[in-house]
Order: sequence, then C-alpha cells, then structure tokens
Amino acid sequence: MVQFMTHATGLERIIQEYVPGKQLSLAHIVASPTRDLYEKLGLSDCHDAIGIITVTPSESAIIAGDQALKSGAVDVGFVDRFSGSVFITGKVSDVYASLESVIYFFENRLHFSITNITKS
Repeated sequence: MVQFMTHATGLERIIQEYVPGKQLSLAHIVASPTRDLYEKLGLSDCHDAIGIITVTPSESAIIAGDQALKSGAVDVGFVDRFSGSVFITGKVSDVYASLESVIYFFENRLHFSITNITKS
C-alpha cells in the first residue's frame, strides 16, 4: 500500500495494490451474528453463523463458493469475483466444515498459501 499526503488540501490519498500470487488470506466464522449484521451485509436469511473467505486472485472466489456449497449444508450469501470475497451461512458446525474443505482444496489442489480458521 502506498500513501500520499496532499499538503494543499490536507487530504490523504491511499493506493492499494494486490501483489500477484495465490492466497487464501481470511477464513473467519462469525458465530451468532445479530439480525442487524445480516441486514447490513444484505443477507436475507438469518442463520447460526456467517463464514467469510477472502482469496486472491479474486476470480478464485467463484471456486471457493462452489467448494463451500459442495462440502456442507451451507448457503452462499455473497460472492464477489472482483474483490475475492465470499460469505457463507449456516449452522456453526456446517460453516466450519465448509471452510475446512475450502482451505484443504485451495492448499492441496490449487497450491495456494492458506491461513487458519478464526472465530468470533
């Protein structure tokens, strides 16, 4: 990330760039999310948990969503192939199992750098 300060206006300009690579950088479970959080995320159905995945290159979010659906009783609430974000919803245990499957697939089949699952 590169930051510039424009002295004339006092505004800060931030330029963010992705470094080419294959990385699953976030796998997080939000357990017992509030209805308000679901509404803010634009998700209509409330479940026990939300799983959040972030991948680069961003198009691999499509693969992550597909793998999550095929590996457990979860719903895909959101896939953004431009930012690499995926939201999955379901029971905490199902979301966890799906995230484990996605991580395993990305590490062993696609040879991505991966992260550990975190939970809040």
